[in-house]
Amino acid sequence: MKKKNIGLVVLSAVPFVASAQTVNEGIFSVMPGTEMGTVAEFINVESGDFTNDGTVYFFNNFRNDGIYSISKNAKTGKVIFSRHEEESGVQTISGNSFTEFYDVVLNNPQKSGAFDLKANVDILGTMDFQDGIVKIDSTINSKTGLSQGMLTFQKGAKSINASDRSFADGEIEKIGNDAFMFPQGHKGNFRYAKISAPKSDKSTYVSRYIYDDKQFFEAHKNKTGVIEIVNTNEFWLVDKGNNTEGDVLLTLSWSDKTTLKDVLGNPEKNLHIIRWDEYNQIWVDEGGVVDVENKEVTTATTVNGYGFFTLATVKNDIINKGDVVIYNAVSPNGDGKNDYFIIDNITRYPNNKVQIFNRWGAKVYETSNYDSNGNVFKGYSEGSGTVNKNAKLPTGTYYYVVMYEYTDSKGTEMIKKTGYLHLENE
Repeated sequence: MKKKNIGLVVLSAVPFVASAQTVNEGIFSVMPGTEMGTVAEFINVESGDFTNDGTVYFFNNFRNDGIYSISKNAKTGKVIFSRHEEESGVQTISGNSFTEFYDVVLNNPQKSGAFDLKANVDILGTMDFQDGIVKIDSTINSKTGLSQGMLTFQKGAKSINASDRSFADGEIEKIGNDAFMFPQGHKGNFRYAKISAPKSDKSTYVSRYIYDDKQFFEAHKNKTGVIEIVNTNEFWLVDKGNNTEGDVLLTLSWSDKTTLKDVLGNPEKNLHIIRWDEYNQIWVDEGGVVDVENKEVTTATTVNGYGFFTLATVKNDIINKGDVVIYNAVSPNGDGKNDYFIIDNITRYPNNKVQIFNRWGAKVYETSNYDSNGNVFKGYSEGSGTVNKNAKLPTGTYYYVVMYEYTDSKGTEMIKKTGYLHLENE
């Protein structure tokens, strides 16, 4: 059945078109509050202009080679991808044109990949992962020069209900300046990454999760001395666009099912996020604040670079260059023991900076030339840009960043050390 040059279609019920294909060659509009659906394969050809401000059910494959969008500034328009009645099978979402959905519901119980995404799809509202894994085809389209498939969440868009039963397998793109959780996974495992809100509303980030890739870790073995055990079961790709301003805090999740057990022995004490430094070909420490309840690790400061990330344990007892030793307990109770944040020998290197962050990444302390003229951390929020300035901080685990200029026969370098400290503030 072909629908051509229809200026407006208003339907009060959900009709089903039971033919081999449902083809739109002209103009087709679905008004708000209106529903329609097709059990046949839907094709919007190059001349087709399909506007959906209502609800459309697709019970078969979907292909868009024309225009498929919502009305300008519309906050409605839902598509539901499902299988009709007792039917089963993979649904292909394809096309050579960009497709714009507002809200999307995925509901296909087909195991091992219910949806095969071979199109560039923009989400403007909410993608509801009720059931079914989306396999994103990352091969390059020879006609467009872009990935065959791409799932892009525009500014303000989000996902809900992602789980081991339903997630996106492949690269996911996020555009905008809002915090975001990537609803991603691999081989039946939902394993999200989250980013904090970037600076610009035109910021672009992409992410992907990979599980059980032994060849990757064979080619990525080198690690800095502070890193002890690398989580070689899984890794994440997190990257940003060339014109994206500023950087983000990164959160990675862990799972008893997928994460290497050896790195989960004492996560609150020594679990960090590490990044593969492509230039130096080595894993480097990006730090981390652990949320045991939600099984998450978040960098306390914005990341120093992008690319491949995973989790690792770190050594907390290493003496740093220049005999600088950082103690990780502060109990300012006047007993003469750990009354302030002690950094042995830091006064040898006056060109230094000390920052302390709470578990949510907010800066609570900052100073330069630490331990000179009594400027030490005693459990109070102070310094430029800190929260609740001069307020007494609550007992808990905090994250420190210590930087100092070190010079030896090889030259001068800036040493950066990160880790946890526990504050007991009576």
